[in-house]
Amino acid sequence: MAVLRGDSSDPKIPAVQGQQTGKDGTGVSGVALGLGVFGQSTGPNGFSGVRGESTGGAGVSGASVGSVGVDARTQTGPAALRAVSAGNGHGVFGSAPHIGVFGTSTGTEGFSGVHGESIGGPGVSATSVGSVGVDAKTQTGPAAVRAISAGNGHGVLGSAPHIGVFGVSTGTEGFSGVHGESTGGPGVSGTSFGSVGVDARTDHGPAALRAVHAHNGIAGEFGGNVHVSGDLLVDGDVKLKGGDLAEQFEVVGALDAEPGMVVVIAGDDRVRVSERSYDRRVAGVISGGGSYRAGIVLDRKSCGRRRALALTGKVWCRVDASDSPIEIGDLLTTSTRPGHAMKAVESSKAFGAVIGKALEPLASGQGLIPILVALQ
Repeated sequence: MAVLRGDSSDPKIPAVQGQQTGKDGTGVSGVALGLGVFGQSTGPNGFSGVRGESTGGAGVSGASVGSVGVDARTQTGPAALRAVSAGNGHGVFGSAPHIGVFGTSTGTEGFSGVHGESIGGPGVSATSVGSVGVDAKTQTGPAAVRAISAGNGHGVLGSAPHIGVFGVSTGTEGFSGVHGESTGGPGVSGTSFGSVGVDARTDHGPAALRAVHAHNGIAGEFGGNVHVSGDLLVDGDVKLKGGDLAEQFEVVGALDAEPGMVVVIAGDDRVRVSERSYDRRVAGVISGGGSYRAGIVLDRKSCGRRRALALTGKVWCRVDASDSPIEIGDLLTTSTRPGHAMKAVESSKAFGAVIGKALEPLASGQGLIPILVALQ
């Protein structure tokens, strides 16, 4: 039999009410070897078995010396414990010398120990004054932290005055500090508005940056100029799309040397447009005419009237066939037409004045044909 029992059919009148008018007293106190206070709601409208309200403190408070302060369990409900803040406060607030809020999932289907959802903010937010905001560890899982964006957002977004995302690999098997994979884009992408997109450094490693293509494709591709401050070591071939080996010279004289023009030596590091036949001072042809571009340009400087002069290889050259038709393989020399080559018909004068050999014919007049530069 119950020592105290109360009945009420009026929903506004409690069956049992305890009121303490003194200071710091207890309205209802229950002491037992089992449950001190037990409340049960048999209605279908979701009312509480035990309900507490307070104007200045906790609505329901639980304290225990050797166990949990509040033990909440459910068989089929959506949650064992539900906390709702009607204002701007926290739904659940945990404070302790060790872990403030601790959650454990005992199932085997991959559910979270602590799960957070938000409509307009972070699902889970963590802040620390003297340590990391979120500390994640796993013994055998695939990752300590997994972040997935179901839309077009970032999986992980790191923002800081210094390093946005920092990764360290403590193993000795050569794993990456930060690893990126992509099925349709770059595995790792770096963008900077005021510095380099990707900065790679090493103290003792074989290379600061290593790029390997697993299927013999291109390991690296650069969309702009490349500056190398040290040596460039190549184990394989160097393949250049350009047609000639060129070197820059300063152009002097009244005529400007345009691509395809023949030039002659005018002094140290200087050339000028040719204008007499069989000139033994012939230096070569200005690179860049037609469809050929220089493969390598030596002594490049960005000052004065400097032009790249084709020293060897294929180059488009301005020729004059007015006096003699040019056939494939003909030796070419300077002519009286400024900047133009012609067929070398006088062998006695041609020695030392040959520019190269014609790769295409020109029956008459002036034109631009490809030649093979071979000074003789």
